[in-house]
Amino acid sequence: MERRNFIGKAVKGTLGLSLGYSALANAGSAHTILGANNKIVLALVGCGGRGIQVLNSIVTLNKNIEVKYLCDVNETLAAIPKEIEKYNKLQGYAPKFVNNMKKVFEDKDIDGVVIATPEHWHTLAAIRALQAGKHVYLEKNPTLSVWEGQKLVEATKKYNKVMQIGFQNRSAPYAFSARDYIKSGKLGNIVHVKCYNMLPGTKWVAKPDTETPKGLNWDEWLGPAKQVRYNPNRHSMTSRGGWLDFWDYGGGALSDDASHVMDLARLVLGDPGHPKSIYCKGGNMAFKSEKETPEYMSITYDFDDYALTCDSGNATNYMKKEPNTIRMDPKLFPDWRTNSTRTEIYGTEGLMYLGRHGGGWQVKGEDSKLIAEDGGIFPDKEHHVDFIDAIRTNKAPFGDVTQGHLSACLVHLADISYRIGNKQLYFDAKTERFTNSDEANKLLKGNYRTPYVIPDNV
Repeated sequence: MERRNFIGKAVKGTLGLSLGYSALANAGSAHTILGANNKIVLALVGCGGRGIQVLNSIVTLNKNIEVKYLCDVNETLAAIPKEIEKYNKLQGYAPKFVNNMKKVFEDKDIDGVVIATPEHWHTLAAIRALQAGKHVYLEKNPTLSVWEGQKLVEATKKYNKVMQIGFQNRSAPYAFSARDYIKSGKLGNIVHVKCYNMLPGTKWVAKPDTETPKGLNWDEWLGPAKQVRYNPNRHSMTSRGGWLDFWDYGGGALSDDASHVMDLARLVLGDPGHPKSIYCKGGNMAFKSEKETPEYMSITYDFDDYALTCDSGNATNYMKKEPNTIRMDPKLFPDWRTNSTRTEIYGTEGLMYLGRHGGGWQVKGEDSKLIAEDGGIFPDKEHHVDFIDAIRTNKAPFGDVTQGHLSACLVHLADISYRIGNKQLYFDAKTERFTNSDEANKLLKGNYRTPYVIPDNV
């Protein structure tokens, strides 16, 4: 069956409305697409809400994109038949549904893969895709350990493919203007940086194991993680589920939203390397629950010229992310005092407030006098355009894998400090190992279950 270019005006209207975009005229605002007539065939691995959203956005915003596969270990997801039918109408043939990503990677027609699985699958899936010659859009947090980040960087360079990490703030124009403002010296010398990820939450309650639901390949979902019985706290058949509450699958609230906050902070600060030391005080202090990842964490990173702190958790219901009315309006700014995902950058000449996923930035001085500002909106569109642009022009994407690794390490280092008893750790940036704790070094690499093993030689 003939495959059509389905990014015409009618298609843009259909997908644009489904994604909530009011206009697509500024889709290339980050930079201009070159060679857009070259067809790119994509597949999605991980068909939850975020995966579907990213795929639809990429297709909507870029010309001549086709979708050949939807892949998920849960065959009962309600979105799958709807997406298959939608793309069947749009491109003239239906994407295939498969429950094993190997079938996607074996198909030579596939140019790129969007990976939106839980975090414990991110690195292995991405490396398999790279080894098969595919470009990769990889959702955050890209890795589950420092060692995984090393392997992901190695594989991206070895196979010379585009790796766009889903830290979309790296494509935000307002992030670039904030970086330029700091670099100009107008904020003065940076003396302290505070990142916040203070989210609402409730007490975690343990649930008993159950039989694996029909339609789910539980062994494949577990993948590299140890074999355990199905538990509804670990996985949901209809929603995102609670896998972030377990060390085997994610890094808690810190790897979820805080990874975005700290990555954006690193960007505007000029992308410093690894911190010299890390100290984390955390625990289940708010609700006294028994979940593995902590309800609250307070972290201090030593970046030599300044300290960067991060307060993260799910216990402050009076703190809120900026609403979509602010997130999508460059003329509006949050109430910074109760904004749950803000960054504060203290310079000798002013204090910069910086929003995550929109919200822009403002600099204030004595008596809260406004000195400078730049509005900004949620930069998903720019990031998804940049991914395809990078493939077609053979340029480095904004979500560079090396910077993604460095930002992900802020999560890993803090989690390790917490897991060994809230101890201060000293880190050697060259070797990427701790210099004062053998116990901590044992957590730099995870344990992998055969056959879901990341090889030493990628």
